[in-house]
Amino acid sequence: MSRLLHRYSVPPVPDAELAVRSADGERVHVELHGPEGAPAVVLAHGWTCNTRFWDAQIRDLAVDHRVIAYDQRGHGLSPEPGPGGYSTNALADDLEAVLTATLDPGRKAVIAGHSMGGMTVMAAAARPALREHAAAVLLCSTGSTRLTAEALVVPIRAGALRTRITTAVLGAKAPLGPVNPVTKKVLKYATMGAGSAPDRVDACARIVHACPRRARVAWGHVLAELDLAAGVRELRVPTAVIAGTDDRLTPPVHARAIADALPVDLGLTELAGMGHMTPVEAPEAVTAKIRELVTRYVAEGAGARGTAGQGKAATAEKEDVA
Repeated sequence: MSRLLHRYSVPPVPDAELAVRSADGERVHVELHGPEGAPAVVLAHGWTCNTRFWDAQIRDLAVDHRVIAYDQRGHGLSPEPGPGGYSTNALADDLEAVLTATLDPGRKAVIAGHSMGGMTVMAAAARPALREHAAAVLLCSTGSTRLTAEALVVPIRAGALRTRITTAVLGAKAPLGPVNPVTKKVLKYATMGAGSAPDRVDACARIVHACPRRARVAWGHVLAELDLAAGVRELRVPTAVIAGTDDRLTPPVHARAIADALPVDLGLTELAGMGHMTPVEAPEAVTAKIRELVTRYVAEGAGARGTAGQGKAATAEKEDVA
């Protein structure tokens, strides 16, 4: 077993696990890693993923950061929401709830979002909790609008037919099936660069295939209609963007458009040969960018007040179990 695959098969052990209630009452599973008083980092994963997607970043950053990672609703250990529980507003509600529950008033953090996690940050851009707590943002492999029109997963010429087929793929109800050589080949084509190592493909496949089908389909429909261009313009904190040059799901055209529209743009990093799964495909580059943002924008001693929400959310967890 390779070192990377071992890192994903044996996940980092959190220092605490919390149950946070979102605005509509839905429960969001949160993990806390690393020293409580260290500079804070918040990680929001993408569609069909879970907190395990960030294992490489958590292992590195938790040595000297307070890392807050959570499962988007319907993913990982966060239950599937009820009817009406899938929307970009719900994503923003969940991020606000996580920030409020885990950070003291005024405490700043670097917030990193991959794919739908980046869309979550854009959806929450004007929310009070994000403006209070975000020192800087990293958007990885994401887009704000026209996802189905720009996606390159379907290898035909751009146009209405390709858009319709891509929309159907995003909302397909067929099960993904077991992780095997065929399904890994499909996933690699759709989401990763051609040079991705087999163990990284296997790690991504196991994460994606673990996503419940109903959540995958419901969020697929939301993404097909996505329009967060206004959210990009509201993201008034220093924001860096990372994209893979070979990303078929959210091609670099999205990253360039976001970077051009950001009020405080820190620049776009395009990773040659990487696909959509940049935190797994290029973990060192993503982690280094997060560390750079922390060093530059999170003041020394900013974490000294601790993680206030641990006590509040832990109490809520006990009440849920009782």
